[in-house]
Amino acid sequence: MRIKNILESILHSYLFSEHFEYIRLRVICVRTQEPLLDASTKQKKQRIAGIDQDELLDPALLADLDSCFCEFKGVQIHYKVYDPESQAHNSFQNHNLSLLPHQTKKIRLPMILLHGFGASVFSWNRVMKPLAELTGSKVLAFDRPAFGLTSRVNFSTHSPPGNEDRKPLNPYSMAFSVLATVYFTDFLSAEKVILVGHSAGSLTAVNSYFEAPERVAALILVAPAILAPLTVPKVLEGKEWARANQMEEENFNISILKNLFVSLSKIFSMCFKFVAQAITRIVKGMAVMLNSLYKKLLSAILHSALAVMLVRIVIDKFGIAAIKNAWYNPSQVTEHVLYGYTKPLRTKGWDRALVEYTTAMLTDTKSESKPPLVERLQEITCPVLIVTGDNDRIVPSWNARRLAQAIPGCYLEVIKHCGHLPHEEKVEEFVPAVEKFLKRVFGESGQCLQAVT
Repeated sequence: MRIKNILESILHSYLFSEHFEYIRLRVICVRTQEPLLDASTKQKKQRIAGIDQDELLDPALLADLDSCFCEFKGVQIHYKVYDPESQAHNSFQNHNLSLLPHQTKKIRLPMILLHGFGASVFSWNRVMKPLAELTGSKVLAFDRPAFGLTSRVNFSTHSPPGNEDRKPLNPYSMAFSVLATVYFTDFLSAEKVILVGHSAGSLTAVNSYFEAPERVAALILVAPAILAPLTVPKVLEGKEWARANQMEEENFNISILKNLFVSLSKIFSMCFKFVAQAITRIVKGMAVMLNSLYKKLLSAILHSALAVMLVRIVIDKFGIAAIKNAWYNPSQVTEHVLYGYTKPLRTKGWDRALVEYTTAMLTDTKSESKPPLVERLQEITCPVLIVTGDNDRIVPSWNARRLAQAIPGCYLEVIKHCGHLPHEEKVEEFVPAVEKFLKRVFGESGQCLQAVT
């Protein structure tokens, strides 16, 4: 309710200010006898987070020299690749980050980097080269739909070629991002890859693992925006297990003496069970129906013009503040950093795409057919590293600690005096943490798992 009141207050103040500005311009026009058309033109001009919204461009026109594009299921995906064996990536040569001078034997496993919400391949610029030097293989980062310079498509009219008879896959859904990740694994001609996910990108990384576990050599989750389970099952070994087993047997023997009364109560409980199951089926049916109606209503609201307006207001009011809040030391957020994060606001349809992305996340029905991700963490069998900043104000470090306990054999690295972006704010500590992890799981000399050629 508090969030709702805040949003209503912001919207009211925004609309009032726009209305007041229009009245002011109208008065000026009357006094100066300027045409009202000029006044309305002035009134329409708007800037979001400092970015002029009157001349938005196609994403391809905003590309960097090292930008690449490929078409996947009707979407032009923007990506960048750093190949340590190639000298064609001049933009990365300016970063003097050869942090691993003693690395002798390379792992030869390519990496795919998955950015978080509101970010893009820009957030990986400082670590692509050192990670490639560490592994001795290609490192690829791509912009998920709704972010960066990947094309914005209208899902209501989006229909990839060859799928006329089937419902098209929502490009803003988790399923699309997972399939795109697997696609880039094939694109790199790799039998296995290391997936590195930051924040919400960690969700994509873990879901990609469950989609194709045989293609994932390791997971590196940076400030993972994955809700950790409230309780972590304890694993008993050796004497502790034997003692627990003995106590269970003793309790079982004692319970036999009470079975006379229990057996009588079971007759009544069975009758109650059948009645309860019937009621549960009815309630579940109503819940499914109500949930379906709720999602339809929510989808209708999110596809309205009001939703787009709210997105623009939120990004304008809180966008820059959110970027600075992600850093432990906001003074390190330079103009270069702000430009990199706000650059996608220059693309056509960025606001509608964010609405589509939010709608897809809130109304996802495919995930309902699978167990919740939290319940599947115990099924992860590949090596996992979690890196978190001790002063993360967006995803607190205690959640990362609990998440690490829920994943079997998971390694945890906590970087001090660091916020939500260890791979940007503490590159000199982040890369060695990754190196230590890879040496642990692939051997000190480096286990060469070659890419398929």
